[in-house]
Amino acid sequence: MSGEKHQKRIFLVTTDKEFARETRTAFAASEMVELAVVDTPLTELRGELQGAECAAAIIDMDASRLEEIDALRRVTRRLDGAAPVIVVTREYNAGAVRILVQLQVADFLVKPISTADLVRACQRMLAGADRDANAESQIYTFMPAAGGVGNTTLALQTAFELHNSQQGGATTCVVDLNLQQGACAEYLDVEPRFDISEIENQPERLDRQLLDVMLSRHASGLAVLAAPVRPTEMRTFDTDVVVRMLDLVSAYFDNVVIDMPRTWFPWTETVLLGTNRLFVVSEMTVPCLRQTQRLIKAIQDTTARQARPAVIVNRFEQKMFDNGIRQADVEELLGEFFVGGIANNYKLVREAVDRGVPLQAIDANANVIRDLRRIITPEAAAPARAKSLFGLGLLRRRSA
Repeated sequence: MSGEKHQKRIFLVTTDKEFARETRTAFAASEMVELAVVDTPLTELRGELQGAECAAAIIDMDASRLEEIDALRRVTRRLDGAAPVIVVTREYNAGAVRILVQLQVADFLVKPISTADLVRACQRMLAGADRDANAESQIYTFMPAAGGVGNTTLALQTAFELHNSQQGGATTCVVDLNLQQGACAEYLDVEPRFDISEIENQPERLDRQLLDVMLSRHASGLAVLAAPVRPTEMRTFDTDVVVRMLDLVSAYFDNVVIDMPRTWFPWTETVLLGTNRLFVVSEMTVPCLRQTQRLIKAIQDTTARQARPAVIVNRFEQKMFDNGIRQADVEELLGEFFVGGIANNYKLVREAVDRGVPLQAIDANANVIRDLRRIITPEAAAPARAKSLFGLGLLRRRSA
């Protein structure tokens, strides 16, 4: 049977004749893809990519030029999600990455690139385009309002809840973005294997094979991406390294749970923009609740209100007659951002951490589990499901 009718047409928009020639050669033998080259400048495109014939697009552009960014925005608006887009840029900068994330491009590559990398990116993109929209990876991010509020505990327990509750073989990965002082691996008693120095200068080296090497596995099957603790280090990493890592993890897992550090880094805003559900973890003290208010404002101001935080108050106690903080006080201070409290059960949590097991392994009916489940479980979260902004194709888990 001829494979031609099964071919998908990818449009390459470029005025770079050499790049067009190399790309044509790379796809010439493909039975999956028919490449159509549009040698019109991006800023002069009109309706060339519209229609059922376009399965995907590769846009060669200069992401440092505002007029080309505006033109890309028009193209993605016209396509309206019908065809995923890969952007090939002439230079990289963090501002461009942020815009590309917001425009929900499937992937972005920086010249010079190998045609093998471009072909692999297209294969991932087309594989993602074939999946049902409901298979979109869901990103849950936990951000502490202060130190010691139990952010890591709630992130890990959420990951266990998702890992255990999903049907049909859905998968979950925990990503510890506290890259020098993370505690996720310690809490689960697994070896942290994410050596970020391996990809720091070449983030494009991170592929499925290398990711598998760097992932740790809990006895329950939960995947963990965590770096070894380096107590004497305190530095940041380029945004493209973090974005590339999250893109790849999201390509292969249905649920990604991120444990954020308290410190705000240059890549923090990009992570927040790429999140489906953002939880700020607080506790019932006046200083912490005030800091939570400040953090909510900072998140909304920085992301132009595109990221909407939901506050979980940990170690929550309803005091009826004491002079301490009451639930009514919390609700007044946090307003609509308050989504629930988690009971104070220090003994249970301490035992789980010491043994490296989920809370339900000790007490499946514990109050902490019930409280968190009401906030986190997919059934409760269904009305809030939305596509992550890290990308369309890369954030859909591909079958192994």
